[in-house]
Amino acid sequence: MPKLSDHDERRGQILAALLRIAASRGLHAASMRTVAAEAGVSVSTVQYYFHSKEQLLFAGLRHQAEMVGRRVAGSMPTGAGRDGVRAWLVQIIPVDVEQRAAYTVFAAYHALALTDPALAELSYSRYSRDLEALLGDLLRAAQRAGEVSDECDVEAEAVNLLALATGLADGVMAAMRTPEAALALLDYQLDRLFAGAQRPASARSTERCDTPEVASMS
Repeated sequence: MPKLSDHDERRGQILAALLRIAASRGLHAASMRTVAAEAGVSVSTVQYYFHSKEQLLFAGLRHQAEMVGRRVAGSMPTGAGRDGVRAWLVQIIPVDVEQRAAYTVFAAYHALALTDPALAELSYSRYSRDLEALLGDLLRAAQRAGEVSDECDVEAEAVNLLALATGLADGVMAAMRTPEAALALLDYQLDRLFAGAQRPASARSTERCDTPEVASMS
């Protein structure tokens, strides 16, 4: 009887094949048969691990999100703060081959979710909400540490930062700007957000967080 590790390895092999297809040809090209051919296994093997295409797609999205999480965890700076927030947002912007492939995969899921209510409700949108919540937690911790102004609505800032990073990623993929220019715009916004706590208290009490309309530039 195959060991559990063998099952995990084979399952990962199939999911990796699915993601390669999604990155190169789009999810519309990912059938049980094409995934099996890409993975070098039989269709029945794919069906053994994933009983339906929908189940396979859901598992692929979870697998991609977990890979991004591991990549962030491997580069996460100590103390979180601004650098911790940036570490997560940078993963969205396609600055290298791996992140470009990840962007393409997530974009393929987004396109499919527009016409697949089950994917949108059960899986795709959940990961965006989870990332918003994680960014909110990091900003809240930074606020307690005095790195972000007490006047800031950290939940709103988390949503805005995620939207900004997504818009900048779209711009990079569309060749509207270079990855370096996108990162500079992201840093510009983070500098403004994290500099807010350093302004005089009298100024902070009469202002909302400085939030330039950078996202519209993407």
